Amino acid sequence: MRFAAIADIHGNCAALEAVLADIRSLGISGIVNLGDCLSGPLEAARTADLLMPLDLLTVRGNHDRYLIETPAGELAPSDAHAHAQLSPGHLAWLESLPVSAVYRDEVFLCHATPRNDNVYWLEQVSPAGHVFLKSLEEIEAVAKGIEQPLILCGHSHIPRAVQLSDGRLIVNPGSVGCPAYDDDTPYYHKVEAGHGMASYAVLEKTSSGWVPQFRNVSYDHMAMSRLAAGNGRPDWAMALALGRVG
Repeated sequence: MRFAAIADIHGNCAALEAVLADIRSLGISGIVNLGDCLSGPLEAARTADLLMPLDLLTVRGNHDRYLIETPAGELAPSDAHAHAQLSPGHLAWLESLPVSAVYRDEVFLCHATPRNDNVYWLEQVSPAGHVFLKSLEEIEAVAKGIEQPLILCGHSHIPRAVQLSDGRLIVNPGSVGCPAYDDDTPYYHKVEAGHGMASYAVLEKTSSGWVPQFRNVSYDHMAMSRLAAGNGRPDWAMALALGRVG
């Protein structure tokens, strides 16, 4: 069994197209999507038009939820930019997405954690803004009750695999479309890939268990950087160009 996991596209259709092409080049047909599909100052509608016909097993991310639950006048800038592009059909698709799902009876999917779509499962943030791996005990507490041997989450944009003491594996495939950002919850911090490439993961079941392969894919990230700049988002422009936050 071999399939691909994508997450955190954030309206970056060019990055998504490159990742889908890379997946096809590997001869992989199965793909799951861990959410945060459209929010960002890029091409939300075009991304939705590409994703929806693929009919991928997709779970809802926190920004997907904001787009359907928050009044348009109260949306944060990235969500507001995306919302202005989206049709009622796009929004209905977001509303139809489950908060968690199981793929082929063996893989549990959620965006951030099973019970909260807006907290990191694998990472912790210190008051000084350092992002580091949580203790195994904290990670396993969130995984309690999940029976599947492979667990997939996104949200932090950090490619990572964590082996649990009972053999289960939790994998974050990284972000397709947003290689860097900053946030003030729970404390101000930055997440920076250090490059402008798109990230995703291939998961393969072997005789010794599940093995992730983290992949980076080049694409015309500078075109997306220029688009973000033209849409009044120099922060996104730098993130897309360099994978860093200014």
